[in-house]
Amino acid sequence: MNGWLVAATVVLGGGVGATLWGVATGPLRRRVVAQNLSTALACPGLLLLAQGYDRPAYVDLALVLALLGPVGTLVFARLLTDELADDPPRARGVTWAAAGLGAAVVVALCAAVGPSRAMAKLLLVGALLIGGNVVASRALSGGIAGVRGG
Repeated sequence: MNGWLVAATVVLGGGVGATLWGVATGPLRRRVVAQNLSTALACPGLLLLAQGYDRPAYVDLALVLALLGPVGTLVFARLLTDELADDPPRARGVTWAAAGLGAAVVVALCAAVGPSRAMAKLLLVGALLIGGNVVASRALSGGIAGVRGG
């Protein structure tokens, strides 16, 4: 077992475990935030596993997850507009913490792989992950016209 696998275990075990608990229990506003954060935490976990096991295919899975995860959150935001209108979710701190984790993982992995096509793919995954989850979180809180009843 190497350091990458330990980091992946911490991210996946702690973060994704907490988001699964959040999705399974509590009010609707906590459930949609937890669903959005599950992508933001599972994607860096997959990137760490890819480096730990030396399996570049896991980076492709992270790329797909970074692309489709926020899209799913936007669909939930649109479908649950009426239910979330009275008490919209607020997760600014958690969203930025997850974005910081994603950025830290991407920077560490870029330093490990060096300049290459793999580094370009990591940077793309990081940009999609951070940008997508920030936009999806903003949509959940009612901040994007046309996505939530605007």
